[in-house]
Amino acid sequence: MLKSYNPTSPGLRQRKTLIREVDDVRPVRSLIREQKGAVGRSKGTVSSRHKQRGAKKFYRLIDFKRDKRGIPGIISSLEHDPNRGCNIALVNYVDGEKRYILAPEGLKKGMEVISGEKSPLEVGNSLPLAKIPLSTKIHNVEINPGRGGQMARGAGNYAIIMAAEGRYVNLKMPSGEVRKVLSNCYATIGALSNPDHRHARLGKAGKKRHLGWRPGVRGVVMGTDSHPHGGSYSDTGIGMPSPKTPWGKKTRGLKTRKRMHTEKYIVNRKVKRRS
Repeated sequence: MLKSYNPTSPGLRQRKTLIREVDDVRPVRSLIREQKGAVGRSKGTVSSRHKQRGAKKFYRLIDFKRDKRGIPGIISSLEHDPNRGCNIALVNYVDGEKRYILAPEGLKKGMEVISGEKSPLEVGNSLPLAKIPLSTKIHNVEINPGRGGQMARGAGNYAIIMAAEGRYVNLKMPSGEVRKVLSNCYATIGALSNPDHRHARLGKAGKKRHLGWRPGVRGVVMGTDSHPHGGSYSDTGIGMPSPKTPWGKKTRGLKTRKRMHTEKYIVNRKVKRRS
């Protein structure tokens, strides 16, 4: 659900914030870590442009592996994680351990979650892909067994099981791509929370800086020593002879994918957006 504001200032005119239905509790001290070091820099050299630290916040340790097989846990609270778009849930297991998991839609305080091959098909439970029926919405999907969920982890995202072929299961990813994944990889039932996160509008540049983004500058307004597009339009520019990255590589039509050995797992490419 989104909240709009009265246009009492230019920053509020276009602003739309997401109303999160979470509990007002402090994070578990043993499950948070302080974020240290420079962002986007390696030994002082910029390695990832347009990045900064942003507002001070702790990183929440999320259980992407869901490797407590057969041990039930109770959802004690739904919390806001400043490092991601979806909500997170604190699970109290019967053996006394506490862990954070990604909170899907429909997960509520007091519900029971469990991970394992014989787990029931309920929201928040983690099962192997071979044990999940077709057309089921899932998230936090593993690429390699035992490594932990790496796909479909954004706010409102989910993958859909399309078909089962031998050792592999065909998944339709949030991008529209259909990919083969080993059937013994684990995934969690349900679509992730906060599907309206993509429709939120910050309203001003200051909010973007608080989230850890620095300004991006167009190459055509730079000098010739900073960008191939810099300098006079008659000598350089975005179309002479073709658009390039700051490091001189072509940006349109040039394939940059290096993991060519995984092409065999892609059944259909992602759906192209209409302009």
